[in-house]
Amino acid sequence: MDEIPQTAGAAHDEREQILDRAMARHHNSGDALIEILHTAQQLYGYLPAPLLKKIARRLMLPPSRVLGVATFYHLFRLEPLRKHSAVVCLGTACYEAGGTELLEGLRQHPGSGDWSVASGRCVGSCGLAPIVICDGRAMARVTADKLEARLREDHDRGSTGTDAGH
Repeated sequence: MDEIPQTAGAAHDEREQILDRAMARHHNSGDALIEILHTAQQLYGYLPAPLLKKIARRLMLPPSRVLGVATFYHLFRLEPLRKHSAVVCLGTACYEAGGTELLEGLRQHPGSGDWSVASGRCVGSCGLAPIVICDGRAMARVTADKLEARLREDHDRGSTGTDAGH
């Protein structure tokens, strides 16, 4: 993507003004980078490369530092959210119980096109590893078959146009 996400003229201008005010409030200081990235994501929904470059220029930081912070914290998104979201825990217990295989399988699954897929650190339920959080609901002791069933369920609901019972 080569530009900052656009909306109707007035809304776009307002978002830019709010972000500019947030940076000015922090005296265009790189010390407030996380807060500024959080504000930008709230305004735009995610952090596209042109927006990160604008923030880097304004805060007089190397673009690599801004991108590094945005990719280090799993709550920041570099792509817009899709219809559904899945976060695979990769804390030690989940990692050892197969979390990386679940993450890779989910990313490569042909039916995952409507899913925003991410990894996260420990969600604090190590005894239930591996954990996958689908649309905000935790799935415990997830297997590849269980995850496949969840994706199939979502696909079937979408193709019938109903959401009954869910």
